[in-house]
Amino acid sequence: MDTLPRRLTRAAVWSADGVRVREVELPAPGPGELLVRVDLATVCGSDLHTVSGRRSAPSPSILGHEAVGRVVAAGPGADQEAGDRIVWSVTAICGRCARCRRGFTAKCEHVRKVGHEAFTGDWPLSGGYAEHILLPTGVTTVSVPETVPDAVAAPAGCATATVMAVLDAAGDLAGRRRGICGAGMLGVTAVGACAERGARVSISDPHPERRDLASRFGAAPDTGGGSVDIVLDFSGSATAVAAALSRLDLGGTVVLAGSVTPGPTVALDPEAVVRGWLTITGVHNYEPRHLVHAVEFLTRTHDTLPWNGLVAAPVGLDAIDTVLTPPPREVLRASVNP
Repeated sequence: MDTLPRRLTRAAVWSADGVRVREVELPAPGPGELLVRVDLATVCGSDLHTVSGRRSAPSPSILGHEAVGRVVAAGPGADQEAGDRIVWSVTAICGRCARCRRGFTAKCEHVRKVGHEAFTGDWPLSGGYAEHILLPTGVTTVSVPETVPDAVAAPAGCATATVMAVLDAAGDLAGRRRGICGAGMLGVTAVGACAERGARVSISDPHPERRDLASRFGAAPDTGGGSVDIVLDFSGSATAVAAALSRLDLGGTVVLAGSVTPGPTVALDPEAVVRGWLTITGVHNYEPRHLVHAVEFLTRTHDTLPWNGLVAAPVGLDAIDTVLTPPPREVLRASVNP
C-alpha cells in the first residue's frame, strides 16, 4: 500500500550541549489546533536566562515564545483559519480549573507554555525558533493587521501583553506621579503605553543607551529624588525595588514584573505599608484580554512611536546561536527569521 511522504520542518533544538537545527516531522493539527508558519521570532530575556543557566527549563526543547506568523492549517473548531496572520499567548490553559475560573489563567493548574516544553514530550513543536509551531487548544491567538511590521508585532505575545497586565494592575494613571525602573523592552514599551494615555513617566536605568531609547518614547530622566505614586519595576533589581518602596507616597502602588529569577530579598517595613496605605503587587504573564490590548496598542502606535530600532535585523535559523547572548544595549531584542 502506498504511503504519503513524511512532511518535515526545521527547528532549533536547545539542550545543555548547545543549539542544533534539526528536521522535525510536521504534524497535522487536531481539533482546535493551529499549525503556524513562523515569520519572525524575537529573543526574550528569559530565553537568554535559560541558555545561560540562570533559569531552569526542560532540555531538550525548542525555545522562543515571542513570535508572529501565519496559519497554514487549522484543525476542526479552531478559532483561526489558514492564511490568518496572528500572534499567540505564552500559555496554553485548561479554562476549567479553580485558578482559571478565578481569572488567573496565567497560573492555570495545568498550564503548558509556548517555548517551555520538552522536545521529547507530546508537544515537540512548541517554540518559535522553528519554521513552524503547533498551537494547541488553550493558547490565545489574536489576528494582526498587515500594516503592523513583524518586528513590532512579534513581542506582543510576551513583552507587550505583560506591560498591558502591569498597567492593569497599576490602576488609573491620571494625575499621579509615575516612575518606571528598567529600560529594557518591557520598560520602554510601558513608557510608550503611558505616553499614549497622556501620562508622562520618569525612567531609571543604569545604562545611558537605554535611557536614551526610553526618552524617544516620552520618558523623562529619573533624578532619584522626590516621592512617587506609582512605580512599575521591570528591572528585577533588588536595589531598584528597595529604592522604589522607599519613595512611595501615601496610597502609593508598586507593581513588580521584572523579578523572574532568584535574587536577594528586599527588606519590608510592615508599619510603613500599613500607615502609608501602600499596595505592593506582582504580575507574571498575563490574561487573554491583555494580548488583545497589546495588539490594539501596537496597531494604533506602529507608525507614531519609534519602534524601529528596538529589534535587530533577523538572523536565519542556522545562525541562531549568535543571538542567544545579550544584544548590545542600544538594541532591546534580537530576532530570528526561520
